[in-house]
Amino acid sequence: MAKEIRFGEFLKELSINHHEISYKHLTSQKASSSKVKLKGMDIYRLLSPYVSVRFMDQFKAVVPLAIYLGLFQFFLLGKSIQDSGVIAGGLFAVLVGLMMFMEGLKLGLMPFGEMIGNTLPKKAPMSLVLLIAFLLGIGVTFAEPAIGALQVAGGIVDPAKAPYLYALLNQYSGALVLVVGVGVGIAAVLGTLRFIYNWSLKPLVYMTVIPVAVLSIIGMFDPELSKVIGLAWDCGAVTTGPVTVPLVLALGIGVASAVGQGSSSLAGFGIVTLASIFPILGVLLLSFYVANTVTPESVMAMVESTKMAAQAAPAWYEQTPFVEMVLGVRAIVPLVLFLFFVLTVVLKEKLKQAGIIRYGLFLAVIGMVIFNLGLTYGLSKLGSQSGGLVPGSFTAIEAMQGSPIYPYALGLGISILFAWCLGFGATLAEPALNALGATVENLTNGAFKKSMLMYAVALGVGVGIAVGTAKIIFNIPLAYILVPGYIVALICTYLSTEEFVNISWDSAGVTTGPVTVPLVLAMGLGFGEALGAIEGFGILACASLFPILAVLMTGLYVQWKTKKMIKESQ
Repeated sequence: MAKEIRFGEFLKELSINHHEISYKHLTSQKASSSKVKLKGMDIYRLLSPYVSVRFMDQFKAVVPLAIYLGLFQFFLLGKSIQDSGVIAGGLFAVLVGLMMFMEGLKLGLMPFGEMIGNTLPKKAPMSLVLLIAFLLGIGVTFAEPAIGALQVAGGIVDPAKAPYLYALLNQYSGALVLVVGVGVGIAAVLGTLRFIYNWSLKPLVYMTVIPVAVLSIIGMFDPELSKVIGLAWDCGAVTTGPVTVPLVLALGIGVASAVGQGSSSLAGFGIVTLASIFPILGVLLLSFYVANTVTPESVMAMVESTKMAAQAAPAWYEQTPFVEMVLGVRAIVPLVLFLFFVLTVVLKEKLKQAGIIRYGLFLAVIGMVIFNLGLTYGLSKLGSQSGGLVPGSFTAIEAMQGSPIYPYALGLGISILFAWCLGFGATLAEPALNALGATVENLTNGAFKKSMLMYAVALGVGVGIAVGTAKIIFNIPLAYILVPGYIVALICTYLSTEEFVNISWDSAGVTTGPVTVPLVLAMGLGFGEALGAIEGFGILACASLFPILAVLMTGLYVQWKTKKMIKESQ
């Protein structure tokens, strides 16, 4: 029987390469009595292999996508990249920021989650354990790198065309992130209980997806609320990033192991699904509240007052880099203080290897600051520019002289193919998907091949982004796509075994990384703006739905094939 690898363990190991030198391993060696003096060249030779491996991990995820967008724009659209120097600097900042942040996450934040998860159930009642899981879910949401993409998106929406959407992304931006965090917190609580009591994922999926679909249908019939549905569903993709999943899983699986219920081979699956659906529910409920308390006229009045306040603001605050730096610090520091409080005050535990953890936290904060700068000037700028130019292949837009470049049908086909290739290639480049494929192959004893899972997920994301792009082009209400799609997903869930349900619903979460989310989100908004669409949200929602459908259907095929082979062998 193949060795079982638990999902939580694989996530924990995602960022660890056992063939590289790590800071933790270097500092754990006992120093000799005499201090060794290192020259600058010696330090460079020691650190360069380590840094280059970390840098290349991010390079492989970011640069191919940037090259693809640049080549497509130049050869098929006949347009060079504007502000190429600024965008190149921004992309480099993304690489450096992600490199530092991911290393800081592993050395500084993950040890907190592991220590708290293993110690908390032994020293605190279950009610306190669940409360801390809930608060952790809120804290990690603010620390997600991709959450900053929502702030960037707020400046693109026209308040006259979509007042409620504009209000949510600007005046209510803090409340928006908070309700997303509350959704992740509830998911963390249910996920922890599921780990402990070994609940089936199927009932939880039914109880969450059905209310979200019903609210989406209700909102679809309101002309203003219908413009918010895309944002709500996209928020589900933003949450499941490199901070939320590992930290919440480390806590939940640690608790389950401490109470003796963490031995299931499927322990760890399901938390990504719940952390994706509950935020959607939270944003939909917030949008209903805004619709009942705010009028379009009051939104326009708030816009005018905001402009006046911006004009009166001091010069140093108007500079975006300063704001991005503040956001980077604000995202990490409160989470760290909360984890430190739980460890030292609630659990009365000392911080082990404090020097390494402090170093990791420093890297996480600096990395988040640099990443935020790169997000604004690199990823978002590039995605918005490409998305704004692609419609010129089949329709006339102001940004491009001589558009449309191709006949309508050909240009439309090129645009859809562009979106599909972007989704397919970006997904295959995700390191988390590669690790998930290996885990699933072991869990299913080779019945569900790693390559089969990877291509099913990549195909699903590609189709999802293509469908989301078509939604913007033809102005299709998002609920017309999502509601029937999730009905099919629920039917497939009912027909599938628990094993394949866990794998399928979580597979969408590994595709929405800190690079893919801002890039696709900015591309969709730029696409919508170029076409004069009211909003360009919904692409990420489609990119989350179709991988679930693809893997569920592939799983049903694997089940049928396995049963057929067993029957023939008898």
